Amino acid sequence: MLHRRLIAGSIFIVALLCQPQLASGAESSDSQGFIPMSELPWPADQIARYTAYRADGPITVDGNLDEASWQAAPRSPRFRDLIHGKEGIHDTRAAVLWDDEYLYVGYWVEEPFLEATLKNRDDYIYMDNDVELFIAGEDGYYEFEINTFGTIYEVFFLWEKIYEAKGYDKIPEFSRDHEQVRPFPGVGYKNHPRGMRIGYWNWDLPGLKTAVHADGTINDNSDRDRGWTVELAVPWSGLKWVAHGDGRACPPNSGDTWRMDFSRFNTYKEAPPADDPGGWAWSPHGVWDSHVPEVFPHITFSDVSVGQAPR
Repeated sequence: MLHRRLIAGSIFIVALLCQPQLASGAESSDSQGFIPMSELPWPADQIARYTAYRADGPITVDGNLDEASWQAAPRSPRFRDLIHGKEGIHDTRAAVLWDDEYLYVGYWVEEPFLEATLKNRDDYIYMDNDVELFIAGEDGYYEFEINTFGTIYEVFFLWEKIYEAKGYDKIPEFSRDHEQVRPFPGVGYKNHPRGMRIGYWNWDLPGLKTAVHADGTINDNSDRDRGWTVELAVPWSGLKWVAHGDGRACPPNSGDTWRMDFSRFNTYKEAPPADDPGGWAWSPHGVWDSHVPEVFPHITFSDVSVGQAPR
């Protein structure tokens, strides 16, 4: 996505980045990190914080986001320009719920002209209009992308510096022999203090559930559409390698904080004089790069039922 213009034609994708956490799952980024707080590309005190409440009952992953839990869940502010923090030209919001089995993420995406071209799993979805989710751990991170057709794209990344030091080279799942395993330097922020990543384009998150609902007509611009919604159920069991690096609880304990990123990327930009980069996020990054875990939103999990959450 981010690289759709910077490194067009490359097989590299925008990856999610990781933020260290205490083994207990408590938030540690205020006192630790791989980039000094004073040098973050986005001010630390402006990074979004959110409380994710427990779902009140079963969530049917159909893309409609019509359960009472979704209606009660606090939604993010309108997504903003990834670099400068200006409001996006179309309204985009997200919300998070959870239970003992799944992390749930919903997106509400305003879009007057629904378009998509890619239909095969792991096509380069960043070449279409898409929304994206990144879930960060200490040693690696997971990236997910989806377009209006519901076609998905996944990658798992490990930081090169810890690959042998922490024994990932001994785990068959993370062998570097596969043709779809390649080094990844980042996009616009290529000098991250942690250095290179190893990207596993052959990796799929087991048990993932996804759905899209299109409120309009895809690829028919003779009418004006309203937008689309995205619903994800990410099994905690599938996030074991995200949690592995610092031994965090998975599912989390109440009060634990994880770092996640929520973004939207478009194949178009608003016409001048708007200074629209074509990429918007819940919390801006200050650079054209989704690879900076230190600026990911802080998502704190609460045992409070979403129906009982403070308004």
